[in-house]
Order: sequence, then C-alpha cells, then structure tokens
Amino acid sequence: MTSELTDLTARQLLTGYEKGDFSPVDATRAALERIEVVQPLVNAFVRVDAEQALAQAQASAERWRRGEPQGLLDGVPVTVKDLLLQRGGPTLRGSMSVSAEGSWDQDAPSVGRLRAHGAVFLGKTTTPEFGWKGVTDSPRHGVTANPYDITRTAGGSSGGSAVAVALGAGPLSIGTDGGGSVRIPASFCGIFGLKPTYGRVPLYPSSPFGTLSHAGPMTKDAADAALMLDVISGEDWRDWSHLGPADGVRGTLADGVKGLRIAYSPSFGGQVAVRPAVASAVRRAVTALAGLGAYIEECDPDIADPVEAFHTLWFSGAARVLQHLGPRQREALDPGLREIAEAGARHSALEYLAAVDVRMDLGRRMGRFHTSYDLLVTPTLPITAFEAGVEAPAHSGHRRWTGWTPFTYPFNLTQQPAATVPCGVDEDGLPVGVQLIGARHADALVLRAAHALYESGAATIPAPTLAPR
Repeated sequence: MTSELTDLTARQLLTGYEKGDFSPVDATRAALERIEVVQPLVNAFVRVDAEQALAQAQASAERWRRGEPQGLLDGVPVTVKDLLLQRGGPTLRGSMSVSAEGSWDQDAPSVGRLRAHGAVFLGKTTTPEFGWKGVTDSPRHGVTANPYDITRTAGGSSGGSAVAVALGAGPLSIGTDGGGSVRIPASFCGIFGLKPTYGRVPLYPSSPFGTLSHAGPMTKDAADAALMLDVISGEDWRDWSHLGPADGVRGTLADGVKGLRIAYSPSFGGQVAVRPAVASAVRRAVTALAGLGAYIEECDPDIADPVEAFHTLWFSGAARVLQHLGPRQREALDPGLREIAEAGARHSALEYLAAVDVRMDLGRRMGRFHTSYDLLVTPTLPITAFEAGVEAPAHSGHRRWTGWTPFTYPFNLTQQPAATVPCGVDEDGLPVGVQLIGARHADALVLRAAHALYESGAATIPAPTLAPR
C-alpha cells in the first residue's frame, strides 16, 4: 500500500480519502518514506518537516472522518520550490547570502492558497542560486540529480520540484518559471509542467527578474495541474499584476482538441538543431493530436531568436538580486550568477528599454499568430538531460543555459501560457517533452490539449529508475 500511494495522482488520493480506502496520514507517511529513500540519491529537498506534515495530515484525516474536507486539496501532500515563501521556515533561495534567521511568518500567495485548501506541506525543494539558470545546483545545497539517470541533471531552476513529483514525493509542487524553469525540469524528469499566463498565479514578493517570472503547477498529469491551478490562481492585493482566478479550468478538460487549429513548428524554421530522438517523439505527439481531431499545419511563428533582449532583461534582474551584497558575500556566489550580474549592471536604461521594445514586438507577432492558430506545438527542449553539475552540455558550444533552451524563454517574454507533456524517451531512456503554447489567457485551452494527450496514452512513459546509465 505504501508504494502504491506514492504512485497516485492528487485526484486519486482525494477519491481514496472520500471512500475511506486510506487516509491523509497514510499518504503522507508514504511520501515521507519515499523522500527518506530517494533524497540521498537525488538531493531534491533543502528541508523536510516530517513532524509538521504528519500533524497537518492528522488534522486533515479528522476533517475527512467528519465529512467536512477543508478545500479542494485537503490532505494532499505537496512540495514548494525554495524561492517561494512558506510560513514557519526559512526560504534560502539556494544562496549562502540568505540568513536562515528571522520570523519567516508569511506565505507566498500560492502557498497560502494551498494551505487554505488543506494541503499537507512535506518540505522545500532545491533550486539554483536565486533561480538564475536552467539546471539545479547551488553553492549552498549542491547538485540535484535526474530520477532517470542520477549522473544527469534534473534541469532547473525548479529541479527539486520536478524530481519530487517524478519520484512520488508528493503529487503536486509549485515551481517558478522565468525562462523555462518549470518546463525544463518537467521535460527532463518526465512530468507535466505548466507556466500559466503571467499574473494568473499571483506572486509576492515580486521577482527581481520582473514580469518574466511566472509561478505554476508541476504535477503527474494535466488534470492534477488544472485542479491545482484552480486553487493557486486568483486575486492577491500584494501582487499589482494579478489576473484573478482561472475560472474553473477543470470543467473544460473533457472538451478535447477536435477542430482546434494547431501549428507545429519542429525547429523554428530550421533555427534550432533538434536531436533526432527528440524530434521523433514530438512528431508522434503531434500525430496523436491529429488523430484526436485537431487540424495540424507545419508552420513557424514569424519570430527571430530574442536571446539578446532576454539576456539584457535577465542579467539586469540578476544585478538587482545581488545589488545589496558586499564583496565577501559575492565571493561565495555561484560564479556564473556573479558573471551575469556584472554584465547586467553594465546595461544602461536605454539598453533595457530597447530590450523591452523587442519584447513588445515579439508579443504582437505572437498575438497575430494566434489569430490563425489556437495552439503552437514545439519540442520543449531540443535535447534530453545531460551531465549533472554544469550549466550547458559539454562540447555543445554553449556557455549559458539559454543556448540549449531556445523553445522556452521566448514565451516568458510574451507571457503566454505554455506547458510541457512527456511524449517519449530517447535511446538512453531519458524523457522527451512536447511543448503546447496558447495565446495569453488561454490557460484552459493549453490544459485541455495536454489532457487529451494523457487520455490518449500519448503521454505515457516508463517510470524513473534512479540508476546511472
């Protein structure tokens, strides 16, 4: 029973609680036992609070016994990326520069909503320092490994969350995504990840990387993500840019993709070199969508690579993150973070505004694109997971993580909803993800298409092995 419980989705756990087949205490104990086994191998957690989690689970079990569940996720074990505030413990952000001292008496909006709906908090998950890159390692907490091959990276910056979900250490996690940080590790670890429309999930405190950074669900499937999004979206006065609730996205999941106009861009018009095994898996997912009744056209959006503009905005954000640090604190930073922050500090206001102009033009182009197409489909990444502990694959020619993530960061610039769905594995058994992108505010449509892939069986991949290959 213990191992079976860690394989269940949040929805399956809730059904079991309602029927009395098992309790939130059973599910929480199973998740904690799983963490104890896998943590030494993958390093997905920076803090686990078993005593608190079991106390929350016991309170939830009492509510279920009375037939009075507190909310939509009462008793479901969850994890939280260690960039988001969680009341009762420090948020260290992967950095030696952050002191653990203090009251730590606030929840981030999304964390507070999970708490209000009765979720059980297992612990905080690993992130690179301040979430600055697309892999998960930090001076403070070390390297997080991939559940399919512990010599490979989990991706980042929400790497710990992706690993936790993939290995059954809670079916739900909240990640953040400033250039792919939900979708990259979700793709590498074989789970579902959603970057909602910017503002759909309120943030506090605001990210120093500005309106590039989104928060979103990392889950076992799209239906769990829809449930979670209904919980964590909504208004919060601390976030001036919030959009309000997601308006019951769960209710549209069963509508399928029949009649949808879907553009399939396998390589952004030849701009991106995609590994053959990745291209084949993504094409099979597109074929599955066609078989479900979608109209597929191979078509590339009218966009050029906006990496220089993204770097200007991202590096400037890094400079802002580190602005208050003294020389001794800077010496202890991840060298890559220190390097991009120094570059960001050299940008002028005019250069920053020129990057904003590029961003606005990209948004207009994608807005026009979506007048013809409901969704855009691409590979999530052109590669599968590479060696752990480095920012870019060896011999790739890339220095920065943006060199191997050309399909993700453009849609942080445009603030569009984008999800990754597992669609196969490569010749080494490493997961491949297909990315579904919608127009701004079309979160429900993205989830609907993703759910259709799960229902069709196209999103089924082998379970993690935790073995080096």
